[in-house]
Amino acid sequence: MAKARTLYDKIWDDHLVDEQPDGTCLIYIDRHLVHEVTSPQAFEGLRLSGRKVRAPERTLLVVDHNVPTTDRRQKNPDPESEAQIAYLAENAKFFDLEYYDEFDKRQGIVHIIGPEQGFTLPGVTLVCGDSHTATHGAFGALAYGIGTSEVEHVLATQTLIQTKSKNMRAVVDGKLPPSVTAKDIILAIIGEIGTAGGTGYALEYAGEAIRALTMEGRMTVCNMSVEAGAKAGFIAPDEKAYAYLKDRPKSPKGKDWDAAVRYWDTLKSDDGANFDREIRLDAAKLPPLVTWGTNPEQVVSVAGRVPRSPIWACKVARRFPTSPSTASSSARAPMRASRICAPPPRWSTERPSTLRSRL
Repeated sequence: MAKARTLYDKIWDDHLVDEQPDGTCLIYIDRHLVHEVTSPQAFEGLRLSGRKVRAPERTLLVVDHNVPTTDRRQKNPDPESEAQIAYLAENAKFFDLEYYDEFDKRQGIVHIIGPEQGFTLPGVTLVCGDSHTATHGAFGALAYGIGTSEVEHVLATQTLIQTKSKNMRAVVDGKLPPSVTAKDIILAIIGEIGTAGGTGYALEYAGEAIRALTMEGRMTVCNMSVEAGAKAGFIAPDEKAYAYLKDRPKSPKGKDWDAAVRYWDTLKSDDGANFDREIRLDAAKLPPLVTWGTNPEQVVSVAGRVPRSPIWACKVARRFPTSPSTASSSARAPMRASRICAPPPRWSTERPSTLRSRL
């Protein structure tokens, strides 16, 4: 009997080209999205070495980071942005690559145009020189954000050097309350595990609340996998994903579509598959959440309170020992400073990402 595998294991195994004794692996890349910010040096490297793009048909260029949201017929006010946009257009022509410029009706945010065009599909490996490439995991793709040197490597070889991640699953069961959205789900997960909680893991999202999300909601959840420290985040594809992708310009057609769906139906974690870590949340207990600090693990309910920093409050008290209400009574100032600088209560010393005590 075949060993039970996770969704991540299945996609990884299907794309593994080589594995060295030290765990260094080479995986094949099905899709490469390229934008103007992380590609200039990569294309320059190809030019200097005299290399061509290995798989132009698997490469899609779109300008998105530096495009004004106002009237694009006007001159771009930022010279560096203008230069990057021009160089992407030049490289698209030089290497004969499909390119959506700022006036193309198909142009948009790189992680949106992939699904819109059917370029993003379940079971593919997909990379882009952008940290939020995990967005495509909403469709059951294994999607990595990569750096400029890796962009060049993929352009030249259509492969990527990686080490296999451990498996992690976040299960969110139950029904979301009114006004609680996909953003609250992912903030709750990050609040639970911390911004480093997913480091070293490929993170699968599952459960009733995840399946109930729209594709846009699933994209929101997967988009923030990197904020949890995970290399990739994804959701098993289902009929909702198929309906979104059907008849898209680059989606399979006819018999190819039917064959693709049969394969996509296998892209789910087997019963009994091993996860190195698993967390579970009850969607019914999730409130709307906001972040209060400098990173997304610092979350609190909209009905909660922002924790007071005892260190900051102590410094303020020592610098300004009196206030308008206490200026006439200097004797009261030391008491006020002493109270603020006293050891903080338990809630302010516990890890700020711990949700259980504040939801």
